[in-house]
This record gives sequence, C-alpha cells and structure tokens, in this order.
Amino acid sequence: MPVTPTYPGVYIEEVPSGVHPITGVATAITAFVDVFRRGPLNSAVQVFSSADFERDFGGLDALSEASYAIQQFFLNGGSDARVVRTGDEATAVAANITLRQQPGAGSNIVNVRAGRLVRGVSVPDPGTWGNLIRVEVDHDVADPTDPAQSFDELFNLTISEISPASGRLTTLRSETYRNLAMRPGARNNAIDVVNEGSKIVQLDRDGLAALPANLSGFRPAATGTLGAPISASTAIPASGATLNVNSGAGPQTVTVDYTDTIGDLATYASVLQQAIQAADLADPLIAGASVRLVRDDTAGTNVRFHVVAGRGGPTFDSTSTLTFSGGISGTLGLTATPNAQQISLGGGADAPAPTSAVLRGSRAAKTGLYALEDVDLFNILCVPAAATLDATNLSAVVTEYEAYCLERRSFLVVDIPGTVDSTPDMQAWLTNNATLRSRNAAVYFPRALMPDPLHDGRLKNVGASGTIAGVYARTDAARGVWKAPAGTEGVLRNVPELAYVLTDPENGVLNPLGANCLRSFPVYGNVSWGARTLDGADAKASEWKYIPVRRFALFLEESLYRGTKWVVFEPNDEPLWAQIRLNVGAFMHNLFRQGAFQGTTPREAYFVKCDKETTTQTDINNGVVNILVGFAPLKPAEFVIIRIQQLAGQIET
Repeated sequence: MPVTPTYPGVYIEEVPSGVHPITGVATAITAFVDVFRRGPLNSAVQVFSSADFERDFGGLDALSEASYAIQQFFLNGGSDARVVRTGDEATAVAANITLRQQPGAGSNIVNVRAGRLVRGVSVPDPGTWGNLIRVEVDHDVADPTDPAQSFDELFNLTISEISPASGRLTTLRSETYRNLAMRPGARNNAIDVVNEGSKIVQLDRDGLAALPANLSGFRPAATGTLGAPISASTAIPASGATLNVNSGAGPQTVTVDYTDTIGDLATYASVLQQAIQAADLADPLIAGASVRLVRDDTAGTNVRFHVVAGRGGPTFDSTSTLTFSGGISGTLGLTATPNAQQISLGGGADAPAPTSAVLRGSRAAKTGLYALEDVDLFNILCVPAAATLDATNLSAVVTEYEAYCLERRSFLVVDIPGTVDSTPDMQAWLTNNATLRSRNAAVYFPRALMPDPLHDGRLKNVGASGTIAGVYARTDAARGVWKAPAGTEGVLRNVPELAYVLTDPENGVLNPLGANCLRSFPVYGNVSWGARTLDGADAKASEWKYIPVRRFALFLEESLYRGTKWVVFEPNDEPLWAQIRLNVGAFMHNLFRQGAFQGTTPREAYFVKCDKETTTQTDINNGVVNILVGFAPLKPAEFVIIRIQQLAGQIET
C-alpha cells in the first residue's frame, strides 16, 4: 500500500509491473493403462525410463500389451510416463505372511504384505511376484533411547526381493530397518517406519489380537539359529572342542581349533564361524555360514549366538535350517529350536487379462482410466489392451477414453486389433468404427513387429501406440509440438519390420479416410507416414484434420488455462484487460519467434483481444472477462507436387 509521509526525506515504494509470465506446459507426458506383473492397483505412478518401469511394474510381461508399448515409448524418445496398473481386485492378491513371536508358535506380531505407500496411503501390490519376497529378523539391536522401551522388544528387519536366474537365487534389492519396536506412537514403531520407507512391503496388524499391556519380549522370532541365553562370562571352550552341525544332509563334525588366547565370546564367535565353514566346503549352507554374538539384555550380562546359513548355493532354500548337537553346543546355547533362514511371503496371485469394465473403471472409485484423476497433467493416452477385446468392447473402451481425452485436453492413440492385417481389413475397420472418429484421437496402420526379449528376440506383433507416442515426444523435443510427428524424421526405432507392407496406391486409399500409415522406405527404414486425426477424413472437412494442429491447440489451451488463473477475482476493467493483453501477447509472440505460426509478422500470425468489445458491461456485471486468442496454425505439407516442363528451343540470356 502507498507510504504515508510523516517526516521530511525520501520514501521508496515498489510498484507492481503487471507482468505474469505464462509458461508453456509439457506436451508429451504419456499415460498407459493396462495389467502389469506388479505395481499398486489403480494408482498412476510416474516413471522416467524403462528401468523405472521394470523396477516399479516388473518390466515386460507376455500378458501385458502395454508393457511392450512402454518399452517402445522410451526407446523412441519418450521421457515421462504415467502408468496405471488396473485389474480385477477380487482375483489379484498381494503376497503376505504373519511374523510370530516364536518359530511356528507364540503370539502373532505383525502382518507383512507386498505393497507400498502411494500418496500417503498404504496400498497392496498384488501378484505372484510377491511370493519371492523374503523377510529376515535379527535381535542384534542397540540400547533403546526411549526409557519406556525395553531392550527385548527391539528387532531388526531385512526385506529382500529375490529372482531365480540361471539356477540360482539373485537378490534384486534389499531394505534393512534397525531397532524397530511394536510400541504404538514410538518414533521407531515398526509399522510407521517400514511403511514410510519400503518400496517392497507394508506392515499392518489387521485381524490380529490387541497388543498386550506389557510389550517386553513382544517381537518377531529371529530367523536362522538363535541360541538360548548364556552368561557373557561363560568360560571359553578349550581349543579342539567339537560340536555337530546339520543342514539337512546329515551331521558334520565341527572342530574349533585356535592357538592365540581368546578372552571373550565375541572373538570366539569369529573362530567358531571359521570352524563351521570348514566343516563341509561342498555344502554352501555350511561353507557360507556366519556367526555373531547378540546381546540378550540391556546390561549385556547375557548373550546369544546367532548363526545364519550361507545363501550362495543354487540349492539354497529359505526354509533351510542349521541345527547343532553334541559337544559344546549346549554350553553355547545352540541346541535351541532354529527358525527358517528366511521367511517367505506367499499367496500372491495375478489378475487375469483386462476386460472392458476393468479398463474403463469407475470415476467415483478412481479405478481403471479414472485413476488418472489424480494426475495433474498428461498429454497422450494409450490403451493397447483395448485392441485385444472384441469389436463391441473395443468400441466401448475407445469411446470412453476419447471422451475423457476431450475433457482433459489430451490426445488418444488408438491401436487396431491384430486381425486387421491388410488394406481391405483396415478400410472395413474404419467403416465399422465410424462412431470413434474424434478430433482428439488418431489411428495407425499396420501394427509393428518388434524383437521380444522374452522369446529369444523373435518378432512380436504389437500395437503401434507406444512407438508413436515416443515419436510424438521426440518430435516435440526436437522441432516443437506444431511439427507433424511424421516423415523421414519419424523413424520407428526398434521396429525392424511392419506387419504389412503398404504400397503407394494402398496408402492413397487409407490416407483420405483418416488412417495414418506406417511405411517402409529404402535408406530411411520404417517411418510414420501420416499426420491425420480420426476426424481428418477428407469427407468430414474438419478444421482439426491434422495431428500437429490439434495437439498445438491443446497445448495453447492448457498453457493459457493455467497461465491466466491470476486473473480470477481481479478488478474487471481496462487495467486488467491491458495486463491480460500484455501477458498473453508475450506468450504468443515467443511462440511466433520459434516458428509456431503461419505468417511473417505477428499481425499475420496471431492476435489477442481483451477489451470492452469482448467484455461488455453485462459480462462485467456477471463477473466475466472474455479473452479472444486467434492463431494461424502451421499445416503439414502432406502432398508435394513437382511440375516439370520441357523447353522448346534454347533460351537466350
């Protein structure tokens, strides 16, 4: 507000300039909806690469059309995707297990379920992939910093995702959480800590008995062989003492030899480890075993030996145990009942192939397509699985997706069924699906053939939507959204062959019908050779005939929609209108300088009008300000005509 002068001197006031820069929105954020091997159901997850997709959704899956489309999207230039895993929630089950207080007995402590945190909510991650999650528990903990906690209620949790490869189990990723407790409200509460940080599992106590009043000793049993408590002052066994270890193949004698004086059990644990490993070098469970000493109470007067079997062998089984008997095993407390080496989650089940109802979903429940309600912006939408449905259901899915694209100012790339594999078939498909014509959609023929890593690189017939979405993204980045994503620059990467080889006359039949052709040319290879929307059939004479014109208009609409929100509730008079003209005009002029419009001058290229002619007194009374923006779009040179003429006689110069 203005400064009120009260004393002689100089006063400084900052005067608003009225500049509100408008930033253009992204143009190639692509959404995919389908079933996947893993991932949270009905939640749109942002992925930036094929590696992200493999980590979050399991990568390629023979039952998922979109998994191949997403790979093609990134290979062809895409860099930002929103992936929605949909499926029948009644049949898609997340793997789970309940950790108990004792091996096979005792109180149920906590449920472990495959899942992750999505927007602050713990959600399950269904699928058979979860059956390969392994959980390990140990009690090698620090003194509790909370005086309300006891030493024997703390535990460490390690979660690993395992993959069988080449006859051996490989750990894909692992997470470790230390000094956890089940005490409600504690800063180290296991459910809060793990659920917040884990990308593999979520914890809960659903269906379990209430927590006991005294939580001392209320923790999951340690995996592996956890010995009974022994005094920390227990005498060190003499060199040459023996005991037996058995991994299931029969007892092996362990002789614990040493020459240097051993003064404590912690040092003896390392000597015992070496002796156990040497007892049977041919058995990976024994040869890779590890031994550590674990405190059993706060004072450290009691300790336990904790023995874990080796995991390096191809025969490793998470249910394996190492049992000890004879000799000094009783002195060391190792005759206690062992637990499994790792606890495996189980019961995970995949969802079946998607149906029309699953792909469409429910807006109220934000499932299927409508999981994208939680996404702020997406520009391109692909649903490759729709092409696997029968004609009626395909039409229903595409119709709903087109309507949603109109609502969200985005563009749908439609895949054709695999049975449409000739020019007459494509003509018939366009005729039978005339109701699908939309200015916010495009269709491509034929389908693409790409090497399938899941089948030794043999060519797989896939819909073109993922590849084309990548071409859109690549063209936008290199030339701008106003450039047609087609031509010799529209190379289809990782597409060595097309499902059908079109000739020029066949291309000439489909192009006027609004079908974009994928062509194969010498030198250039396989390219996108069409840039028409489904509303672009010659007979319709639509102003939205071309993809770049429509997508550029959507870009302008979204950018201006977001960039003019500052106008709301401003005084509706000429000063506001002038600011609007200034800011919108600056945005349009910047696009003009980039070559986004026809015309050699700004006057020929665009106009911005906001004054008393667009906003009448009645509009002002109703709280309305009208802004009129016009632009001259660049339309692609779809047909190049070269005229050649003979000259009669010589030309004099």
